Amino acid sequence: MAKKRPQTKAKRPQITDGEIPVVGAREPCPCGSGRRYKACHGRAAAQAATELVHRPFEGLPGECDWVALRELVPAATAELTLKDGLPEGVPSVTLATVLPMAWPALRRDDGSVLLGLQNDTASGDISRDLADTLQRALTTEPGTPVQGRRAPADGPRLQDLIDLDSAFEPVVHSGFEFWVPDAENATPEVAASLERANAAAIPTVRLTGVDAAYWCETPDKNHLRWVMPHLEEQLLDALARLHAAGTSSLGEGTRLVGSFRAHGLTVPVWDLPGSVGAEEIEKPAAEFAERLAAALATDAPLTPDERRARGGLTNRQVTLS
Repeated sequence: MAKKRPQTKAKRPQITDGEIPVVGAREPCPCGSGRRYKACHGRAAAQAATELVHRPFEGLPGECDWVALRELVPAATAELTLKDGLPEGVPSVTLATVLPMAWPALRRDDGSVLLGLQNDTASGDISRDLADTLQRALTTEPGTPVQGRRAPADGPRLQDLIDLDSAFEPVVHSGFEFWVPDAENATPEVAASLERANAAAIPTVRLTGVDAAYWCETPDKNHLRWVMPHLEEQLLDALARLHAAGTSSLGEGTRLVGSFRAHGLTVPVWDLPGSVGAEEIEKPAAEFAERLAAALATDAPLTPDERRARGGLTNRQVTLS
């Protein structure tokens, strides 16, 4: 009987964590451990993908406007300034609320980049997902959309790519014609998407006298949605003081009706009469900002009336993210 040859295991190549690619959950882990990816290096990737970043836009210039463009504004753009400047062949990078066919990003024929903000993201960190999409858009072929994917867990965030000293100045549009340089000659697919998007867009105007406040028009009444940078508990106390004192409105026929929570910030919302446009609300909003600043500076305990007002405001909060 032939003698059995001793079995030896071939040495697997050593792969560092940073080199391990993302594969299917049930596939063998590329590190060579013999385990499935989901039971090996996929654990860390899954945790990074599901861990929610409470304030993904914190530290970016115009954080409140980033939140507004992500959640509240139908059609808007803002030019982005990159820390390392624009790569050769990329004349500009523009943030857009949404792109045709819900593309995450688009590299136009002239090399410029449009980055979509209102897309679903694969992880709990919107900033990391957008940064990954932006980096891929900068190097993709002109005239090509960028598809979504799960960003590497150790990839950069927007805060690593954008010049944090630059201005962030959103431009609100009445429609989505900014999608294409020549809307009349758009492809049938893009033209149809453009028509659908324009039909669904709610007329919106960004106020000029205060930061991150957006007037919008609906069939029944108008609204003001104002993204504020203050800590939620502090802001609710201040709003409660004003509400109890009867000074939380923006004038006759207006009413503070509640607030949204969005990406770690609070967004008070006022109902406005249909006759009150964006220009008419500019002065009342500036006057309210002064009253709010005074209320925020007060640290006295809330009175019983103020506590009741705060409870009512808290009960009328809606979380968007």
